[in-house]
Amino acid sequence: MKAGSNLERVLEAGHFAVTAELGPPKSADAKVIHDKAETLKGNCDAVNITDNQTAMVRMSSIAAGTIALQHGLDPVIQMTCRDRNRICMQSDLLGAYALGVRNVLCLSGDHQRFGNHPQAKNVYDVDSMQLIRMVKNMRDEKKFQCGEAIKVEPRFFIGAAANPFADPFEFRPIRLGKKVAAGADFAQTQLVYNVEKFINFMEIVRKMGIHEKIYILPGVGPIKSGKAAEMMATTVPGLEVPDEIVQRMKKAEDPKAEGISICLEIIDRVRQIPGVAGIHIMAIEWEKAVPDIVQRAGLLPRPVIEVVEEPQEPPAQKPA
Repeated sequence: MKAGSNLERVLEAGHFAVTAELGPPKSADAKVIHDKAETLKGNCDAVNITDNQTAMVRMSSIAAGTIALQHGLDPVIQMTCRDRNRICMQSDLLGAYALGVRNVLCLSGDHQRFGNHPQAKNVYDVDSMQLIRMVKNMRDEKKFQCGEAIKVEPRFFIGAAANPFADPFEFRPIRLGKKVAAGADFAQTQLVYNVEKFINFMEIVRKMGIHEKIYILPGVGPIKSGKAAEMMATTVPGLEVPDEIVQRMKKAEDPKAEGISICLEIIDRVRQIPGVAGIHIMAIEWEKAVPDIVQRAGLLPRPVIEVVEEPQEPPAQKPA
């Protein structure tokens, strides 16, 4: 199997992939990353490092991803368009690749008004579609966005986000198709609780042939409490939590156990959907739940794929 990211190798080999999420702290405490990395190690094929999630100031995704690498994890650094212009994006991508990062997830980013610095000025020099194209051109065309050549290109496995539940619903598969055309290799979706609607989304995706061009990993995640379920159902844009799930969580004697049970039920259902290549577990600030979920879902052990480096041509001999 060729070199590249572990996630790329797992997916190309046809295995059902498992990615998880690691949230950097709102501090300079590296121990938080070390502890979370040890919890996730061996339980996923790659780990997403969020980029100032919910527009809150947190440790850099690239720095946290580099720490995760020390634990043998395959980081997927998230990069948002909110905070960087195209110069900074390309600079950070070069630096991340030089440090050993091989995956990037291209995102628009939560608007700063939702975070702890609502007075901050956003950037949005490019949007997520343009960012995907820019990373692809850096990798495949060996060129910066301006057209200048790159001597040593960053060969990222390129990820995109998809939300099957945002309005208008009919546009969501089309938008995913545009991200594929821009250069995305894999997609991770918004949390899936309305499985029936996700099934409908995937039916359209298959009719369009998109599933043959990109690896799709639906988002799944445990809910901690009835209050959390109700908040997700009523206040989070683009997220659909059926009332049945809200009521189950409210009535549960052990809400955390019930939340994990619901997550396992959803994993079992989405695994059966044609075109689904894996799952993305978003146990937000509850990374300790991931090992239990993966084990009970029958997704252990994770595959280990031998890396065979492609032979390099010998350097040209200088004339005598």
